Amino acid sequence: MGGYILRDKEQRVSLPAQRVDRLLSRGDGDAALLYLFLSRTDRGVTPEEIQQRLHWTQLRFAAAERTLRQLGLLDGESWTPPEPAEERTAYTGEDIANLLEGDKGFAALVPQTEEKLGKKLKTADLQILAGLYDDLRLPPDVIYLLVNHCIRRMEQRYGEGRRPTLRQIEKEGYYWASQGLYDQESAGRYLRRYDRRQSQMSAYLRAVQITSRRAVDSEERYINDWIEKGYSPELVAAAYDQTIFYKKELNWRYLNGVLRRWEENGWHTPEEAEQGCQNGAARQRQKSGGKNDWMTQFIKR
Repeated sequence: MGGYILRDKEQRVSLPAQRVDRLLSRGDGDAALLYLFLSRTDRGVTPEEIQQRLHWTQLRFAAAERTLRQLGLLDGESWTPPEPAEERTAYTGEDIANLLEGDKGFAALVPQTEEKLGKKLKTADLQILAGLYDDLRLPPDVIYLLVNHCIRRMEQRYGEGRRPTLRQIEKEGYYWASQGLYDQESAGRYLRRYDRRQSQMSAYLRAVQITSRRAVDSEERYINDWIEKGYSPELVAAAYDQTIFYKKELNWRYLNGVLRRWEENGWHTPEEAEQGCQNGAARQRQKSGGKNDWMTQFIKR
């Protein structure tokens, strides 16, 4: 199939090929659109103006802006989106009725959500669902994936039949919006990545000698961060041993600090960490005149 060639006499925007390649490698449509908008603009623009021109929420703009910064395509001070409490719009009963009557997407979403949650949505629930759909602009198919994800996560943690509240779904929805998950493709990539992390979770729990329970939220955040950074379960186990040696118990913050220090030193395997610690101890003994540190407290000066 032949390609398309645009030929016209209109004003053009020229983009460096390397920057276009970076955008293509990420596959983030919102980031590409924001980059095109900024490339086309010949003056300074505010976040509010961009949101108005592109019909975006603040969180959607923030996700696209963050991607451009990660790709090194945007300079200047970072912009932080407001917290959900500041972002949330108050929907009245009349607003909900108008959405149900005049918006086929929302009208179809409500019974689908009720079926998945196994209950009739109350007014407060409908207000939250309306916020995800109308305020955050998450499409109905993405919200359906979001609801199913929250249900599956709740059942994995607390047992079959357990269902999340709409508040819990809303909290996860704001996270999805902050990550730019506005279509099935990006949401699908996130869910596959989440499943991979979950399948690895047990190996990391065994590395810190937790075998009889699931990780709690704070523990999952640490482990997910280690997976993203590429710390192996074996490396975590070595850091756990050092943590127990110095702290006499599992201290997640201390263990995480050990891993970060090892990364800063370029130690990415247990063997490298062991050798690095030994070299550091040898240097310390040299500084103390060849005496072991544990002996110095017994030597009279």
